[in-house]
Amino acid sequence: MKHIHITTQEIRTIHPYLKKLYIPSKSSHKGQNGKVLVIGGSSLFHSSPIWAAEIASHFADMVHFSSTEENNEIILSLKKSFRDGMIIHQKDIPDYVIEDDAILVGPGMVRAEIQSSKFKAQNFQSIIQNKNEGEYVRSLMYYLLHQHSQKRYVIDAGALQMIDREWLHDLSEPAIITPHKYEFERLFGISVEEMPTEEKEECVRKIAKENNCVILLKSIDDFVSDGTTSVTIVGGTQGLTKGGTGDVLSGLVVSLYAKNDPITSAVVASFLEKRAAEVLIEKKGHWFNTTELLEIIPEVLTDLVYN
Repeated sequence: MKHIHITTQEIRTIHPYLKKLYIPSKSSHKGQNGKVLVIGGSSLFHSSPIWAAEIASHFADMVHFSSTEENNEIILSLKKSFRDGMIIHQKDIPDYVIEDDAILVGPGMVRAEIQSSKFKAQNFQSIIQNKNEGEYVRSLMYYLLHQHSQKRYVIDAGALQMIDREWLHDLSEPAIITPHKYEFERLFGISVEEMPTEEKEECVRKIAKENNCVILLKSIDDFVSDGTTSVTIVGGTQGLTKGGTGDVLSGLVVSLYAKNDPITSAVVASFLEKRAAEVLIEKKGHWFNTTELLEIIPEVLTDLVYN
C-alpha cells in the first residue's frame, strides 16, 4: 500500500498528479474534452446541482443537466443561472447516460427512510413517475448502477445516502463517492469522527478496497483512496464550511473524471478547491460565497499548470 501526503502549502506535492492531468489538445474537436451529466436537485434544494453543473462547465466540453420539472422550469426562467450547458428532461436521462463520459448524481437530492431493505427493479418510466423524492432517488440509483454499470459515476449527497454499498461492487469503472463523515457512517456503518489520522486513512483504504470504489472523504483534511493508493490532502480555510462547497467539489470531480483516472480526479479536485479558498481569503477573508469559489478555481488551475 502506498500513502501520499499533499498540502496546499507545498505546491510541489501536487505536481505528480498535475503531470497526469488531461489537458485539451489544440487540435481537439467539440466533445473530445469530456461530456458530463449532472442529475440532482429536489423540491427543497435548487442551487446545489446548479453549482455542480456550473463548475463542470469550466472543464468539460458539454454539461447536460437534469433535475425535477420544477427546478428545470426555475432554471429556464432565470436563464443566466445555467447558460453553459443543456437542460434535459428526466425521461431522457438514459440517453444521456449512454452519451456522456461521466455522470454525477446527488447534489440537492433528498433521502428518505426505507422501510425494507428489499428492492424491486423498475422500468425507467415508472421511476420518474414516483412522487416520493427519496424513493425516486433510490430507484434511480439502482437503475443506473445496474443497467449502466460500465459508466463512470460520481455519487454525492442525497444519492449517496440512498444506495446500498453492494451496488458498487459490480461496476466496470470504480465510482467516486464523496461522503462527509456522517454519510460515510450511514453507508458503511463505521464512524470515523474520533479516529486519529492514521487509523482514518487505513479505514478509508480498507472500505474502498472492499467496495470497488474510490472514496473522497470530506473533512478538515480530505482522504482519498482506491484501496491501494491513499492520499491525504491538507489545506483550505474556514470558508469551506459554507453550504454549496461540497456541490462545487463533486461537480469538479465529475468533470475531471470524464477524462482522467479516478484517483487523479479526486485528488486534484480536492486540492483545487482548498487552494482556491486560500486565494480568496487574501481578497475577501472568509466572507466569500460559493459562486466566487467556483469562478476562481479555473484561475487556480491555470496558475498551477502554466506558471
